[in-house]
Amino acid sequence: MAVQKKKRKRDIEKNYPVNQFVKKLRRLADCLEQGQKFQIQVAGERISIPATAIINIEHERGASSEEVEFQLRWLLKK
Repeated sequence: MAVQKKKRKRDIEKNYPVNQFVKKLRRLADCLEQGQKFQIQVAGERISIPATAIINIEHERGASSEEVEFQLRWLLKK
C-alpha cells in the first residue's frame, strides 16, 4: 500500500491578470455545474478540489480596504 507524503502547511496569495483569473473561474464553474473535481495549480503546486467541497463567500471591511473571498473548503483524507 502506498504511503501518502505529509504535505506541509502553506498560506499563499497569488495575483493573476484578469484574463487568467477569468479562465480559472470559468473552469471552476464548469466543474461545479457538472459535479466534478476541480484541479488547479497555485504557485507550483497542483491542487485537486473535490466536487463535495463546501463553498462560501467572505466579505471583510477594514478602515482603508475591502475584500471579497470565494472559498472552497474540504476535509483531507487520512
